Amino acid sequence: MTLPREHVLRSTLSLRAPREQVFAFFADAGNLRRITPPELHFEMASPEPLTMAKGAQIDYCLRSHGVPLSWRALIREWQPPDFFVDEQLRGPFARWVHTHRFRDGPTGGTEIEDDVVYALPLYPFGEIALPFVKRQLARNFAHRERSLSSLIDGA
Repeated sequence: MTLPREHVLRSTLSLRAPREQVFAFFADAGNLRRITPPELHFEMASPEPLTMAKGAQIDYCLRSHGVPLSWRALIREWQPPDFFVDEQLRGPFARWVHTHRFRDGPTGGTEIEDDVVYALPLYPFGEIALPFVKRQLARNFAHRERSLSSLIDGA
C-alpha cells in the first residue's frame, strides 16, 4: 500500500490585539463561520455553544463548487493562549492536521502561525488536483487573514 504524499501550507499573520484576546476569538468555535469564505457555505453541525478543549470534536458542513462536504475535526492539543491543534477525523482530505500558534509580536500584538499538513485522497491519482487545492487553500487563508484583521483589529 502506498501512503499519500503529504503537503504543507504555512501562513503567518500579525495582529495588533493582545494574544489572550486573539486566542479567545479562536476558542469560540462559532467564529469559524466568520472567517470561512462565504462561497464555502459553512454550517456548524455540532450543537452550540461548543466548549473548545483537548478531545473536543466539531462537526460542520461545507459546499465546495456545489459539492457538499461533511467534516469532523478533533481538537488534539489545546494549550491556551499558546497553541492548539485540530485534526480531521472525517472529511475530504486523506490527512489534515492544522497547528495554530500564537506568539507575542515583536512590537506588541500577536503573531499567528499556521502549519497545515495535508494529503489528498485517492493517492496517487488525487495528486492531479493538487494545483487546484493549493489555489483554493491560498484563497481560503487570504480570506481568513482579511477577516481576522477586520474582526479583531478593526482594520
